[in-house]
Amino acid sequence: MVYIMRIYVDGGCRGNGKPWAIGSAVAVFKTKSGAILLSHGGCLPNDPRPSNQRAEITAIIYALEKALSIRSTLQNGPWLDVKIYSDSQYAVSCMNEWVYKWRMNGWVNAAGNPVANQDLIRKADELDDDIREVGTVEYCWIPREENHEADEYANEMMDNHEEGQCRC
Repeated sequence: MVYIMRIYVDGGCRGNGKPWAIGSAVAVFKTKSGAILLSHGGCLPNDPRPSNQRAEITAIIYALEKALSIRSTLQNGPWLDVKIYSDSQYAVSCMNEWVYKWRMNGWVNAAGNPVANQDLIRKADELDDDIREVGTVEYCWIPREENHEADEYANEMMDNHEEGQCRC
């Protein structure tokens, strides 16, 4: 049996690069018809400093973690068919292309510097490997306008964070 998961992810950061920056990341699981099954996410920690790129990779981590968690509750451990949709070309390129080069190069980029956000990318890479042991995973770039639910949830979390209501 194959269990299909379609997950829309988004991350955001207000004050990107500033000491007072706040960020959030969300994974929205949808049915075939586009109805929202559940959302999973949270605020980014203050250290290291939140950024848009960290938020986008964190959203992928949330999606992969939740996909594995859902599978663990299903009878007979079905084969997973996971597609993760993101409006971040950076995040999609990290997972589809760059991670393989960085692994081979000892986590050094083409300029000879340590890969930025390496902690999160390595974690996403490990979770990706875990999914691939029990299924397939594909990362797809989509235009921002096709990701409005995930964007709304991420913004709502940042609004709550600014009001002191985020459960980080």
